[in-house]
Amino acid sequence: MAASPAAPLTRPGRAGPKPRVREKDGKFYTVDSFENFLTRTGVNAGNLSSGGTYGFNPVSRLRLKMEWAYRGSWVVGTIVDCVAEDATREGVQLICDASPDEIAKVENHADELQVWPELCDTEKWSRLYGGSVGLIMIDGQDVATPFDVTTVSRDQFRGVLPLDRWALFPSMNDLISEQGPDIGNPRYYEVRPDTGTGLPYMKLHYSRVIRLDGVRLPYWQKITENYWGQSVVERLWDRLIAFDSATQGTAQLVYKAHLRNYKVKDLRKIIGQGGKALDGLLAQMNMIRQFQSSEGMTLMDTEDEFEVHPYSFTGLDEVLLQFGQQLSGASQIPLVRLFGQSPAGLNSTGESDLRMYYDGIKRQQTARLGRGVRKIYEAAWRSKHGADPPEGWSTQFKPLWQMDDEQRATVAETLTRAVLEPYEKGVTARSTTLKELRQVSKVTGIWTNISDEIIQEAVAEDNEQPPTPEELAIANGKVGPDGKPLGANGATDPGRPSKESGSGSQPN
Repeated sequence: MAASPAAPLTRPGRAGPKPRVREKDGKFYTVDSFENFLTRTGVNAGNLSSGGTYGFNPVSRLRLKMEWAYRGSWVVGTIVDCVAEDATREGVQLICDASPDEIAKVENHADELQVWPELCDTEKWSRLYGGSVGLIMIDGQDVATPFDVTTVSRDQFRGVLPLDRWALFPSMNDLISEQGPDIGNPRYYEVRPDTGTGLPYMKLHYSRVIRLDGVRLPYWQKITENYWGQSVVERLWDRLIAFDSATQGTAQLVYKAHLRNYKVKDLRKIIGQGGKALDGLLAQMNMIRQFQSSEGMTLMDTEDEFEVHPYSFTGLDEVLLQFGQQLSGASQIPLVRLFGQSPAGLNSTGESDLRMYYDGIKRQQTARLGRGVRKIYEAAWRSKHGADPPEGWSTQFKPLWQMDDEQRATVAETLTRAVLEPYEKGVTARSTTLKELRQVSKVTGIWTNISDEIIQEAVAEDNEQPPTPEELAIANGKVGPDGKPLGANGATDPGRPSKESGSGSQPN
C-alpha cells in the first residue's frame, strides 16, 4: 500500500502551507522549497548567491542628478524622449459627422497653439522626473475652480502648459475622495513663485490638468514620493552605469592598443647619475619618437631592446551589445529605435520589433493621454466654433506605422474592390457605398474628395420612390402620355386597342 503524502505544515489556527523563514544577521529570509546542504544549493543556503539582495536607491528624488543624466547621457535622453515623441508624433483624428472644413479648423487651431509639442514635453518630464501635469489653459476662468468644458466660449482655449513635479506642490492633506479614476490623488496643485517657473502663484484644480506619472508606484511608495510616480530611469540606473562604464573602458583601451617597451642597459644608473647621462637618454627617446613612424626607423644601441605588444579587442563588441540589449529590454524600446542599430540575423528587418513597440505606444496613448486629449479637443472645438461638438464625436490616435506608396496603393485597391462589389450586386445603396469609401480614405488617403454634399445627394436618390410600371413604360417609349401604345415611329399604333376603346374589335 502506497504511503499517503505528508500533510503540509500549517500555522496554528491558519490553513495552508507554512512559509519557511530563516533568521540570519538579524534579518529574516523566506527560502524556497528546494535545498541541498551538501552542495549549498538554494537561496540563502550559504552559497555566493546568498549575499545578493536589493537595496533602496531612489534616484528619482535627486532632481539635479536626473537632469545631469538627461543632459549628459544620450542614452538617457533617448530613453526619455523617444517614447514621448512617438506617442505625440501623429496626433489624433476627429471622428464625427462634421464637414472636413470644420474638422480642419479645429486641427489647425490646435496646431497654432502647439498642443502636441506641449503634450510631448509633459510626457517627457513625467518620464524623467516621475510625474508632471499639463494645464489646460482657458482664458478668463479661475484655475482653482472645477473645470466644466461646456463653459468654454469662442477663442477662450489657450493651449496646454507643461509643469513637472518639482514646479508643483500637491495638496497632500486634501485628496480626491470621489469614486473614479482620480480617487486618491491630490485635489489641488500649487505653483509658487519660488519654484523658479517665472509664473505667479496659482492653485490648480485637478480637473484642469492632465496628470501623467512616470512609473506608477504601489500605495506606500506613492506616499513617499508625494503622490507622484518614479522616473523611468531609476529602474535601469544600474544597467546605465554598467553600459557607460563598459563604453568608457573600451575607449580607454584604444590608448593601450599598442604598448611599446624599450629596454636600456643600466637605466637605473643613468637615472641616478642624472646630468648629461640622463639628458642624453631623454634626447635619444625624443629622437626615436620624432623619427619613428610607419615608414621611419628606430635607432638604438646594439644592447638596447625594443618590443611592441599589440592588444586584441576581440569580444568587446559582444559585451557592449549585451549591455545594450539589457537597456533595450528594461526600457521596452527595440534596439533599432534606441540605438539606431540595424537588426542582426538572416532576413531580419526589425519590422516586427517596431510593430510590437508601436503596439505598446498605442496602449500608452489610450491609457495615459486618451482622456485628456478628448477634453482638450472638445475645448478646442468650442473655442473655434463657439458651439457644441457634433453628437457622438470622439478622438482616435493615428497609427504610427506608416505605409509606403506601393503598400498604400495595394491596400486602397483591395478595400475599394471590397466596397464596390456589394454595390454592384445590389446589396448596398449608393449612399452607403460612398460613406464606406470615405471611411477608407482615412487609411489610404484615397477618396478624400467625397464631400457631405455628394453623400446627401446620394441619400436623396436612394430615398426616392421606385417608378410605377406606367412610368417605366413611358420612360422606355412603349406608351404615350395618354396611355396609348406607341408604334415604331412614335405615333399611336392603330393595330392595338387603346384603353379608351374598352373593346377588342378591330376597325374596318
